[in-house]
Amino acid sequence: MTKPLNLLWLQSGGCGGCTLSLLNAEQPQLFALLEESGIRLLWHPSLSQESGSEALDILRACAEGRERLDLLCVEGSVMTGPHGSGRFHLLSGTGRPMMSWVTDLAARAQHVLAVGTCAAFGGITATGGNPGGAMGLQYDGDHPGGLLGTDFRSGSGLPVINVAGCPTHPGWVLDTLMALALSRFGLADLDPLNRPRLYTDHLVHHGCPRNEYYEFKASAEKTSDQGCLMENLGCKGTQAHADCNTRLWNGSGSCLRGGYACVSCTEPSFEEPGHPFAETPKIAGIPIGLPSDMPKAWFVALAALSKSAMPKRVRENAVADHMVVTPIIKKTGFK
Repeated sequence: MTKPLNLLWLQSGGCGGCTLSLLNAEQPQLFALLEESGIRLLWHPSLSQESGSEALDILRACAEGRERLDLLCVEGSVMTGPHGSGRFHLLSGTGRPMMSWVTDLAARAQHVLAVGTCAAFGGITATGGNPGGAMGLQYDGDHPGGLLGTDFRSGSGLPVINVAGCPTHPGWVLDTLMALALSRFGLADLDPLNRPRLYTDHLVHHGCPRNEYYEFKASAEKTSDQGCLMENLGCKGTQAHADCNTRLWNGSGSCLRGGYACVSCTEPSFEEPGHPFAETPKIAGIPIGLPSDMPKAWFVALAALSKSAMPKRVRENAVADHMVVTPIIKKTGFK
């Protein structure tokens, strides 16, 4: 009989939002899915019964090699301050910095996963001058390196798997864990930022409920409008790598469906874009953040053509908070 894979989950410098998102897993729910996938949850600081000395015994057993460690998941950035000592974040009851525990455990793990953009790249906890020295496991913002260094490879030969997102969709985490459990995940399944391609081969723009407005360049002017949020309100859905609008939260939700522009939270340094999140920076009236694989001249030409062909219904609905003009009824002429 195949032994279950041992999963150890640590929470470092973050808000715990990725765990809260993970608990929304459904059909089946989290614990049933882990069991069916042959994954044994050794310990999770928010979900396990063990605490205090019992929890520390589990961590020590893994760090010393007395307990097999197949999957190490780290949520939240690693706090290396002050001055690289890591003493801003000590693991309670040990007197040791969390970064030292992460380093020791990663050296024993068959696979290492950075769960969330904080753990992957530094994320929100690295903003504002980063006095805590927050960084990702193998990236520091856009730069390879992080805590473990560019040359780090887990026991499987893979680098840290960056399941980035703020928060992560439960499916991104669980699909990655299931693929690892089935030995169906390799280097070819990672994108250039070591994120799982199972969700980063898509754009947030795919499946966006506002795509008709985007096609005609019918732009919202304020946050309650129904129109496209790219031109004026900071949406980066045409550049952001994720399947948010085709793999919905709780089967029905996404940022754009809730009326919020995509801030590209799966990307390094999304947390400090250099402008307000809800504003689109422009040069000569042209948004800086154009679709990543489209030449600017083509986009400008297409936008002019699209706006000239914009139906009245699209134009008026784009700047309203509800449908004010409904589609006309017209015979198609087909028999």
